[in-house]
Amino acid sequence: MARGLKWGCSYKRTTLIVCSINIVIALYVLRSLYASLYLYSSNDFNRVVKYTPDQIRRMEESIRIRRAREPVELVKTVKELKKEFNREERVIELPKEVKYKITDEILERLRSLNANANTSEQRNAVENWRKEKLQEVKLLARETEGLTSSNLKEEAGILVRALESDWAVLSENIGLWVPAEVIHQEYDDKPEGEEELDEVLPGRPLPPECHAELHTDYDGAAVRWGLTHHKESAADCCQACLDQAKYAKPGEKKCNIWVYCPSETGCYSPDIYQHKNQECWLKYAENPKLNFKDWYSESYRDSHPNAPLIVPWVSGVVSA
Repeated sequence: MARGLKWGCSYKRTTLIVCSINIVIALYVLRSLYASLYLYSSNDFNRVVKYTPDQIRRMEESIRIRRAREPVELVKTVKELKKEFNREERVIELPKEVKYKITDEILERLRSLNANANTSEQRNAVENWRKEKLQEVKLLARETEGLTSSNLKEEAGILVRALESDWAVLSENIGLWVPAEVIHQEYDDKPEGEEELDEVLPGRPLPPECHAELHTDYDGAAVRWGLTHHKESAADCCQACLDQAKYAKPGEKKCNIWVYCPSETGCYSPDIYQHKNQECWLKYAENPKLNFKDWYSESYRDSHPNAPLIVPWVSGVVSA
């Protein structure tokens, strides 16, 4: 019994000694790692921030030169110009009554032209009206400079900006669209019997069998829904109508009317849909009838405020 007790005490003492040695070794290792880490950090810190007086002087001189050369006035001027451009780029919203008045005056000027007036004559008439109106409004603005009433003065200022820098935006808002004039050299190679259109449509020329009519919208039952049927040109739209009529199955309606949207900004229609450029509607009507021709009437525009001045569609009635 005494021998067992003595053996147990020796075992505990040995275990305690071994644990103590392990603790001492672990502490030594940790201390060595910490010392090496501290030395590395200290050396790295000294290597990064240690500059000579000459280097510090050069850096200060470089910062001073950069600040002196900074184009403060130029930056300030550019910021002011950006603000000015942003103010000019804002869409000027004219009162509805002023829009109606401008539209009626342009329409009256266009009606004064000959019935066979071409695109150039129409554009010149509108441009002459714009210049005359601009002079009139500028004169009105000068006469109202001394007045305290702001309504007339503000309206005159808005009209001046609209007729000068924002004329394209104003034209789009009132629905004025005249095809761009294309300057080209003419050759006498036109086939006999082919009719010449006053306006130039994008794409290949229209053949005589298309019977194209500018600024025209024909009514009829849809053979092909135009919202999902786009063509590169009016000639392609006409050809699609001819092909549909040629290959139609027995009992199917044969296309005898094609309606095309040549305007890049889309074409107006009184329905709920938004009609985009290159829409090609294929229709059928036993007795084709016009929806609209040349102009939207004043009474129609009164009841449809979004209607433009000129009918933007191109149509044709073909032999089925």
